[in-house]
Amino acid sequence: MEAFRSITPNHFSLPRRISQLGEIAYNMWWTWNPDAKRLYMRIDPELWERSEHNPVLFLRNVERARLNSVTNNRYYLEFYDRMVKQFDQYMTRTDTWFSQQHPELNNRLIAYFSMEYGLHQSLPLYAGGLGVLSGDHTKEASDLGLPFVAVGLFYSEGYLTQRITEDGWQEARYSHHDFNNLPVIPLTDSSGKPLMVTVELPGRNLHARIWQINVGRVPLYLMDTYVEQNIPVDRTLTARLYSSDLDLRISQEILLGIGGVRLLHKLGYVPSAWHMNEGHSAFLVLERIREMMTEGHTFEEASEVVRSTSIFTTHTPVPAGNDEFGLWLVDKYFSQMWPQLGLTREQFIDLARNSVSWGDTFSMPVLALRLSQGRNGVSELHGRVARKMWNHIWPELPENEIPITHVTNGIHTGTWLARRLGYLYDRYLGPEWLDHIDEPDIWELVNNIPDEQLWAVRRHLKRKLVYFIRERARKLWMSGGSHPVQVVASGVLLNPYVLTIGFARRFAPYKRANLILHDLNRILKIINRPDMPVQILFAGKSHPDHEGGKQLIQDVYRAVKRFEGGGRLVFLEDYDMGLARLLVQGVDVWMNTPRRPNEASGTSGEKAALNGVLNFSVLDGWWREGYNGSNGWAIGQDIDYDDPERQDENDANSLYDILENEIAPLYYQIRSSDNLPGEWIARMKESIRTLAPQFSTRRMVKEYVDNLYLPALQSTSASKKVQDSGYGNLVVT
Repeated sequence: MEAFRSITPNHFSLPRRISQLGEIAYNMWWTWNPDAKRLYMRIDPELWERSEHNPVLFLRNVERARLNSVTNNRYYLEFYDRMVKQFDQYMTRTDTWFSQQHPELNNRLIAYFSMEYGLHQSLPLYAGGLGVLSGDHTKEASDLGLPFVAVGLFYSEGYLTQRITEDGWQEARYSHHDFNNLPVIPLTDSSGKPLMVTVELPGRNLHARIWQINVGRVPLYLMDTYVEQNIPVDRTLTARLYSSDLDLRISQEILLGIGGVRLLHKLGYVPSAWHMNEGHSAFLVLERIREMMTEGHTFEEASEVVRSTSIFTTHTPVPAGNDEFGLWLVDKYFSQMWPQLGLTREQFIDLARNSVSWGDTFSMPVLALRLSQGRNGVSELHGRVARKMWNHIWPELPENEIPITHVTNGIHTGTWLARRLGYLYDRYLGPEWLDHIDEPDIWELVNNIPDEQLWAVRRHLKRKLVYFIRERARKLWMSGGSHPVQVVASGVLLNPYVLTIGFARRFAPYKRANLILHDLNRILKIINRPDMPVQILFAGKSHPDHEGGKQLIQDVYRAVKRFEGGGRLVFLEDYDMGLARLLVQGVDVWMNTPRRPNEASGTSGEKAALNGVLNFSVLDGWWREGYNGSNGWAIGQDIDYDDPERQDENDANSLYDILENEIAPLYYQIRSSDNLPGEWIARMKESIRTLAPQFSTRRMVKEYVDNLYLPALQSTSASKKVQDSGYGNLVVT
């Protein structure tokens, strides 16, 4: 263990009376407490928008006169004091769920590893759903008071910024982020030098600087290779997410897995449970075994300890989402490791061997599955698919006995709930409802919300979304260089009082973004029906090296541009967490059309349901568990197909029939005496009541604790190792 310092940078010169604005800016707690954001917005609303809702950047640029002004505003100071008290109480609270349920385990630690973290759009360390899930998981671990530490990589250029050309082709743009403008804290040693971790690559050492992000009560540590000790090519190793260069990819995963273990031990942490969120971090099991063998354990003894204390979550049945490397690459990067493990080359490769059409590979999910005791998919159906997919690892077992369970994904309520709807829940569910998110009885009280109040909030959120989209279209037009058709395609003609459907996700072929365009003439007829018009909003990115995904965007965009659509088909470029939040809060219907059973879980529809938006989705992933016949609509049937073309045809026809004959008439035609869509509102309430508690991260993380973390935390071998290693002796100032 090395002594280290974690000191919040003092970039700001704040009046003493409001000095804690800096501390709150450097804790991501503000991202799931909407009133906290208003601490900054009320000082200078225009600058808050220009700062893209980033309080660190805001405080670096706000005028001193503005700060001085609010120190003389008693209404602001009362609000400031209330928010500071709320923050301080949260950070010092000792009666958390975990401390009450498992007080004997408070001195044990759970280490969580993920390739990406979606915490807020101002911190672009994520590409899509996996990162957002990791961010939500970390936030909920903080809320529940878990002894939890998270590890990842710091991407200096993040993921791509998307621009769509006039012809609909995705262009990827990148820029180097100024760390001074982000809520990240550099760790230093006792002499003030940057704290580093080192891993071995072929013929050289790779050095990475350690940064810390405070996520409520949870520290998230990130590694960044842009340091002068590295050769030029290695300095850009952590520049971007998900490179297609296999040398770069395996190097990133060596840093995440092996470097992440060394990082935690360098800081004095000795976790009792190690959670690998997807296979990218699976090399950590090799490093843990190697470390134990240097202490005198045999490979078999070390493997058993590692297995009993490791948890692995697989997130996709799609091959592209499961990293595997050619054996030549394993020879290049690990020839020095298998002797350290006392293994031959073949024995080492057998730890993760996977046979594919073009030969044997070293599979990261196989490595994680073989050396984990806890294994899970992310929905009930995905658990079934995963057991079938990985049956060959346990050939002696029937498929239904393969040791892979499931924990269905959820969403972090505070992060995704619209502020105004939250006030409504405060009033009718009770002021303590946030402490009981996963308890269905609390949500029965949704039926007490007056229809007119719920409908008024829903209309407000849609107007807010449409205003935002129109302003983006205006800025696109004012920037010059855009064709008028592009401005129309970006939503300038949207009507806030028309039935609006949202479809936003990563553009991978199996997600079938173009399913609703299967019969273009029919969908044009549906959206242009004079008495029941429909607007459809598309958004999403493709991996920059995935031609099929970019082609899919182009196909959708070309349909969006057609004049027959009348501006009712819209594509919103540069989808990120900020746009996602507005969409799941503002549309009327959330549509999801994956080719079943490839959607492992999905969470965007869960966010929509929390906000009173109705789901209209294929019975795949989470929706197969959530749909009850009256809380949304199901596209297609609860069956699997052998013929993809027949599946697409049947699902498209089901989509059109339901949209034309059920959804649109329910939205427009059935009105109560006070001109409210009573049956639509009843379905909204049913959706909120049944889905909000079941698909929250509160329920999800508790399931991880009960079913996966506790067996590792209570492991006899883990307990002895923690005690012998002196967990908790940290030196932090």
